[in-house]
Amino acid sequence: MLHVTDICKTYHMGTVAVPALNGVSLTIEAGEFVAIMGPSGSGKSTLLQILGLLDVPTSGSYRLQGQEVSRLTDDELAAWRGRSFGFVFQQFHLLPRATALENVMLPRLYTPGTNADRARAETLLHEVGLGTRMQHRSNELSGGQQQRVAIARALINDPPIILADEPTGNLDSASEKDIMAILSQMNARGMIVVLVTHELEIAKHAHRIVRMRDGMIQSIDRVKSLNRPHVTAGQITMTPAPPPPAFEFRPKELVAHFKEAARALLANKVRSGLSMLGILIGVGAVLAMLALGEGARESVRARLASMGSNLLIMRPGAAQVGGVALQVGAVTRLTMDDAAAIGQLPGVNRVAPTVSERGQIVASTGNWNTQILGTTPEYSVMRASQPVLGRFFSDEDVKKRARVALIGMTPLRELYGRENPVGTSIKINKVNFEIIGILPVKGATAFRDQDDI
Repeated sequence: MLHVTDICKTYHMGTVAVPALNGVSLTIEAGEFVAIMGPSGSGKSTLLQILGLLDVPTSGSYRLQGQEVSRLTDDELAAWRGRSFGFVFQQFHLLPRATALENVMLPRLYTPGTNADRARAETLLHEVGLGTRMQHRSNELSGGQQQRVAIARALINDPPIILADEPTGNLDSASEKDIMAILSQMNARGMIVVLVTHELEIAKHAHRIVRMRDGMIQSIDRVKSLNRPHVTAGQITMTPAPPPPAFEFRPKELVAHFKEAARALLANKVRSGLSMLGILIGVGAVLAMLALGEGARESVRARLASMGSNLLIMRPGAAQVGGVALQVGAVTRLTMDDAAAIGQLPGVNRVAPTVSERGQIVASTGNWNTQILGTTPEYSVMRASQPVLGRFFSDEDVKKRARVALIGMTPLRELYGRENPVGTSIKINKVNFEIIGILPVKGATAFRDQDDI
């Protein structure tokens, strides 16, 4: 049934290798009760974990029900473990806020292909003598009663093998006898029972006693002969566990998971509240940073768009007058013919010649000193200056040298307030112009107001 050959197990703690098993070979037959004894650190618990597929050996062979299982994947090990083994631990490992019945039914929830069988769980609790205590929480039960619940939980999936690690270590003498009687009854029904213990009196319930020291088997003593029980149909089966099934959505399982989650949250209200508060603060901080980043990106994008994309600005170089270097662009050296020639170059889509200076504008409501910029219709597309009201210059306006102008938001606010100036007259350096449009908002920087134009 269980056959291990030259099993070795080495744990690594940093750079230090700690050997736990060193060439262990052991065969356990169907229906056998085996006790493993030895001092602390002898490797008996490690051997039990490898037998129960909770751990894998570093080297060696482990054949379970005729199949090599020492090199299976985690999912395959979980499928074998859920179908073939029941575990009884010294510390019980029960959910403190769940009832005895709920603790027994729990393995069904995590075993694919099974349903939560309440009737089966109730039957097992009756068999271990807890028929009247099944609705009590585990923290309301004595140590012996909790160990009985753990045994019933180990039996819920009808495993052919029971592994018990010091099941009586925390119990009084009376409870110890009751637990060993239950394990003996399970073995009499055909189950393999492998027990780890320090006490010889407990080990004497087994058919064989395996003594270990320093990771090796020192001796195997036969205590009593093995009388194989007669197993009838519907009792313990020794068929291999099936492969892990594909994922299957089951509403009952989902509801059970939600119930367990709600129970865990309600059992620790303060911790749950602090955890949720931390999550909310973390999510809020992430959202705030994302919003700030998105806002900064949009601001940069808007500023770039206001200047125009794929834009190349060409200015004449600095000139010197009387040995004094003037500002770049102070002397106009580029002509309209230059602009036309640049427009013929490959890769150039549009050209908009410009000339600008500071000047005084006068309206019927007041006057304002602003930047005056002269240009052509291509400027509106190149510099993202399509008017929000009215229109931009046309080629016909250029040919006729029409005295038309567009006004930015700053002079609009200073001279007209909330009034619509389109169609009215304005003086630019004492020359009358007709306002035909209002420019879009570009924003101000530390150096200049882009709307003061």
